[in-house]
Amino acid sequence: MATEAVSTSMPVRTAKHSDIHPLAPLDESEIQNAVAIIKSQWPDNTDLHFKALSLQEPPKAEAVPYIEAEFHGGELPHIDRRAFLTYYIRQTDKFHEAVVNLTSQSVEYNYRLGPNDHAPLDAEEIIEFEQIAIEDQSVQKELAKLELPEGAKIVCDPWIYGSDGVDDDQRMLQAFLYMRDPDNSREVDSNHYALPLTVSPVISTVTKEVIRIDHLPTGKDNTIKGPQPWQRRAANEYVPEYQNLRKDLKPLNVVQPEGASFAITQQGTSSVIEWQKWQFRVGFNQREGMVLYDVRYDGRNLFYRMALSDMNIPYADPRHPFHKKSAFDLGDAGAGVMANNLKLGCDCLGSIHYLSATLADDKGNPMDMPNVVCIHEQDNGIGWKHTNFRTGRGALVRNRELVIQSIITVANYEYIMAFMFNQAGEVDYEVRATGILSTQPVDDGIDVPWGTVVHPGVLATHHQHIFSLRVDPMIDGYQNRLVYDEAIPMPRSDFNPHGTGYYTQETVVETSGGYDLDFDKNRTFKIQNTAARNPVNGKPVAYKIHAPGFQKMLSDTESFNHRRAEFADKNIYAVKYRDGELYAGGRYTNQSRGGTGVRSWANRKDNIVDEDIVLFLQFGMNHVPRVEDFPVMPCEIIRLAMKPVNFFDRNPAIDVPPSTQEFNKSTLVSEQHHQGAAEGEVGGQGEVCCTSPSSKL
Repeated sequence: MATEAVSTSMPVRTAKHSDIHPLAPLDESEIQNAVAIIKSQWPDNTDLHFKALSLQEPPKAEAVPYIEAEFHGGELPHIDRRAFLTYYIRQTDKFHEAVVNLTSQSVEYNYRLGPNDHAPLDAEEIIEFEQIAIEDQSVQKELAKLELPEGAKIVCDPWIYGSDGVDDDQRMLQAFLYMRDPDNSREVDSNHYALPLTVSPVISTVTKEVIRIDHLPTGKDNTIKGPQPWQRRAANEYVPEYQNLRKDLKPLNVVQPEGASFAITQQGTSSVIEWQKWQFRVGFNQREGMVLYDVRYDGRNLFYRMALSDMNIPYADPRHPFHKKSAFDLGDAGAGVMANNLKLGCDCLGSIHYLSATLADDKGNPMDMPNVVCIHEQDNGIGWKHTNFRTGRGALVRNRELVIQSIITVANYEYIMAFMFNQAGEVDYEVRATGILSTQPVDDGIDVPWGTVVHPGVLATHHQHIFSLRVDPMIDGYQNRLVYDEAIPMPRSDFNPHGTGYYTQETVVETSGGYDLDFDKNRTFKIQNTAARNPVNGKPVAYKIHAPGFQKMLSDTESFNHRRAEFADKNIYAVKYRDGELYAGGRYTNQSRGGTGVRSWANRKDNIVDEDIVLFLQFGMNHVPRVEDFPVMPCEIIRLAMKPVNFFDRNPAIDVPPSTQEFNKSTLVSEQHHQGAAEGEVGGQGEVCCTSPSSKL
């Protein structure tokens, strides 16, 4: 993963050796090499359409000895470099998967996939199919029946077709059409989602032709009225030029005068981050986006690999064709290829370091992806505090976090995704959902229970956002178990005569499967290593999982939605590690049929006690749209945490320096405009940032 020019004085150290790390993303020359080897397998005139091209990670049995030797300064074993590729022969449905050994310059396998394995969309296809849909003569005839304003600018959102088992074996797209504000047709950023149209073409990705035109229902039932003359609607813009912007907002600058506290060691296409006893490697690929490897705290093993594995967004409108709206944004498009080019002062504040990446385009050419990850520190309030009420002395430290952030745009939606590390040995994963609702036309005066009218003539359907974070732990070693604690009330007895007592009870999860939270019992899952014991209480070291509750998949268990989103019905899936099992919904989610993801792996019922285990942690939200979510929605924030349990011998943040005014240099609002105010007049220079109580015992 390449590094971009930095905007901070943070030190960037060079790598100790020039060899490519076995977990580093492919570089430009490796991409070109892999493409050349695959092309050599076909006649010279064969036109290949590349869909995925990324590192084929080495087997874990090879990688673990390498990273342990690397960390402890031992001799590094040799590991071959491999590339994973998928591609079509253009103008056909011949979809192939291959692995190329770049070290031996050989093809390890290269075969055609099955009839219901379909590739994700790519940027070139989106542009091409948008043009096909809009320019098709039959579509133009249907649009003419709408009697749109002269010169109306039509916009097309190509959607993954989804699956319902009805004549959907071939790879197709469902296109939803919109119009830009006719009074502002030159404005390319006009919010077309405020003007949805009723004409919806279906396109074959093989023949590249419109094979059907659906007309959308706009009432309370399945009735299709057909094209009706368009009724003029008001625009609803989100870009700042069309807003009456507030005038009372003053600058809020995040300043680190001595630069950031983290350090980066650049090793080819990947980066090793060191911050506050944390150390880990950052990678990046087409599907998952950012991936963390070899996460350690103060030299102790925590996580071999962490990445967002999958997400599913099923919609609630039961009517054709909306019932097929069920997107898998990672598998159907890719978090890496959709990543934003992040901007200073906008996406991240403070002293920022950017990481860039190199992916491959549809022709197999290296494609630069600048500034796809930003790294920065942020203050997250008080970390810990105590005031001795007898003396009035307070001790306090701020909770500083290191943020590793990437933002993706999936047509109408944005997801802001971040790993967050703090000084107490905790790691969080946060998703912020924003962007614009996927809209559809609705008749005036209509109210339906599966959606919200957010603008005249605009319906936003209820939908779920269900995410799956894959966590491959190595808590003080590579043999771990999953357990859960529950709080149990004590029965009344002579020992508990008032019925106030309760205790915790631990249960070991013995076999692979899907497991749920139970908030009534405070059920808390922990990743535990019984071979390593806490020196204070003798308990096994562990990390507990704080997963937020969410409503599971609402589509019924016989539906294609449920069958395909194999992760969406349980809070946690626990499986025994197998190479290649990375994606909770299966490797190919576009028009998938299910049976190739984490539910299927869990059904093996493997023993997972003191084994090499992998967890898939689910979280999400049921988005019932509000008018306030339009024309662009405020961020909806979901956060999952992993916290040490009996892992340290005391609070690991006890050694964080106290928060002082001399260090933080805060100001009183009343003093901000007084140039001569003495620094010591605000909060007490050099004093701990706690005020004494007004009274003492």
